[in-house]
Amino acid sequence: MLLLSLITLVTLFALLGSGVWVAFALMGTAWIALAFFSPFDPNPILASDFWGASYGWDLTALPMFIWMGEILFRSGLADNMFRGLSPWLNRLPGRLLHTNIIGSGLFAAVCGSSAATCATVGKMTLPELERRGYDSHMAIGTLASASTLGLLIPPSIVLIVYGVVTEQSISRLFMAGIGPGLMILALFMSYLVLWALIKGRRDGLTGADEADMPLSQKLRNTLALMPILLLIGGIIASIYAGLASPTEAAAVGVTLSIVIARINGHFDRQIFADSLFAAVRTACMIAFIIAGASFLTSAMGFTQVPMRLAQAIGDMGLSPTQLLVALTLLLLVMGCFLDGISLILLVTSIIMPVISAAGFDLIWFGIYLVIVVEMSQITPPVGFNLFVIQSLTGKDILTITRATLPFFLLMLLAIALMHLFPAIALYLPRVMTG
Repeated sequence: MLLLSLITLVTLFALLGSGVWVAFALMGTAWIALAFFSPFDPNPILASDFWGASYGWDLTALPMFIWMGEILFRSGLADNMFRGLSPWLNRLPGRLLHTNIIGSGLFAAVCGSSAATCATVGKMTLPELERRGYDSHMAIGTLASASTLGLLIPPSIVLIVYGVVTEQSISRLFMAGIGPGLMILALFMSYLVLWALIKGRRDGLTGADEADMPLSQKLRNTLALMPILLLIGGIIASIYAGLASPTEAAAVGVTLSIVIARINGHFDRQIFADSLFAAVRTACMIAFIIAGASFLTSAMGFTQVPMRLAQAIGDMGLSPTQLLVALTLLLLVMGCFLDGISLILLVTSIIMPVISAAGFDLIWFGIYLVIVVEMSQITPPVGFNLFVIQSLTGKDILTITRATLPFFLLMLLAIALMHLFPAIALYLPRVMTG
């Protein structure tokens, strides 16, 4: 078993390191495991798994939410968020730096993509914060870190993928993501307030800022936030109230996003085509990886590697806390080389028997897994958000990494709090579903 596990891991990392597409790396590893270490013919299993992983009602929500995010990405939504949020943050320590955190949280809720959130909000906020004299390290840190919440705050593409491959309720996963998402936002904002107060600058500025707006102007600017708030509220409420499935809510979300983009005056035939083709490319890439992960899951089942691994870990007598610490370290290392969806699919293909045997709630574990994936987005050398920030600012990776380090540690704190108080993630699913 140890030899087979070692060969499987070496094969997988060799294929990933060679630059092969993630889906092909997963398929190649599975095919080698079946062909050389089991009596089963891998070809019929490959065909069956590809067909089985390529359809399903829940999976249809994926391209719709991606398309909704692509439309809003091109609709000028970030401009509206900045105008609507900034007047209300003038008296809060840290002031407009909070727009990176709150704006990323709002945009993440309708976009679902960490990189898209980082790029969209960053294009709007970073030049403005620099012009007003805000600390550049804190501006970078808040943006890179808060934009990762696109993976957690519903509707989340990653949670849909996890729900499909582990056969967990997507609605329950969406509910479970709200509490931890708000907790991380609160941790980020609390740290920012504390930083501003310790620095002795209540506003967090190194230079002068604009005077407060009249209340009437604030209210007019806030109206720009209403379409996005109604969109988020409508999608989440329809799912939680049982009025619509995630797929149906996604279809309504696409329609409403088109209306919002049209109202903003940033929607035409070209934007429609660009957003549709971008959504198709992304959805096909994810579906291809899901199919490859499904084949790897079957291969691991036939070779009994996960079951034997679970038994070996059980024989080690690790407590759930020790297992979680070891798993977090492993996932952070793997996350340095894999994107979020690939990492989640790889983990669910290999170690889910270990997680089930340890007694972890699979809804809770899905939220934990997404938070670790968020952390990998700001971990070098392959933290995607770091590269997005680098393209926006021109700063080197080490400088950007240092700016995000405090927020990385806050995410570790969030995992510890979730482990100590599982109700942070599980309370809403239990209440809403009885």
